[in-house]
Amino acid sequence: MTLYIAREASKLWKRICMEISIEIPLLAEKWKLLLAGLLFQYVHGLAARGVHYLHRPGPTLQDVGFYLLPELGKDKAYISETVFSTLFFSFVMWSFHPFILQSKKFYTVLLWRRVLAFLVASQCLRIVTFYSTQLPGPNYHCREGSKLARLPPPESVLEVLLINFPRGVIYGCGDLIFSSHMIFTLVFVLTYQKYGTKRLLKQLGWLIAVIQSFLIVASRKHYTVDVVVAWYTVNLVVFFLDKKLPELPDRSNGTSSQLLPLSNKDKDGRTKEEHHKLLNGNSGDTTDWRQRTQVNGKTLEDVNGVHADTAMMNGT
Repeated sequence: MTLYIAREASKLWKRICMEISIEIPLLAEKWKLLLAGLLFQYVHGLAARGVHYLHRPGPTLQDVGFYLLPELGKDKAYISETVFSTLFFSFVMWSFHPFILQSKKFYTVLLWRRVLAFLVASQCLRIVTFYSTQLPGPNYHCREGSKLARLPPPESVLEVLLINFPRGVIYGCGDLIFSSHMIFTLVFVLTYQKYGTKRLLKQLGWLIAVIQSFLIVASRKHYTVDVVVAWYTVNLVVFFLDKKLPELPDRSNGTSSQLLPLSNKDKDGRTKEEHHKLLNGNSGDTTDWRQRTQVNGKTLEDVNGVHADTAMMNGT
């Protein structure tokens, strides 16, 4: 038993080291984009902190969700945070599974590059929205009579920049339209929908997103409009950005280590070039009869096939 554990641990360590050697060059190439995405999470938190200084508590607005869903109360407000935290950490662990499991479909660095692009675009729209109109917060600490509902003017710039983390993030007010929790939830679910392999988990992810929507409203952390706007805004952002960003190479066929993600411009140029060759009658060239590989529905050249054909030609 001990020998088996040692052997499997050795295999796992080799697998991790091999994956690190593959991901590091990608990280060295994409680190600026990843760092920018991570730094913008601080900018987003800073913006949410800033709007809290502008927040003015008032009567809770009329809301259909408040009428239809029973109020959970302060003692059960943790339920929505628990569901969100479970989804968040589950997605993070799944995104790093290529380091552990043999079955791999994507590169972790490239996946997070897309995820951060979706988050940043959605958060930019969110910042513009909640600064455009400040609504009285429905959360308990944002209502009239609460000491946390209004912030006194900052005594220094440093006080604003530090954003009183984590208390300032948890007890923020004014950053309502649209829900930040739903941005993360929908981006993670949509990403797994495209790159995940388990159909049951995909369905479970959408179910959790719906449950999370109801829990946010029932906890009175957001108005119903905050959740509704998040649903169609995030889906549209992901839909349009997904078409603009380079596609991820599919590693499930075992040949993806030789492939780099192609931008739409490169893919269109390659398609036009091959079509031009066919029109000019060059399709009979032996180099054009090499094997193709399907990656995310796109046809990519098999580099090994090119070398094989060249070797055969040199041999004759």
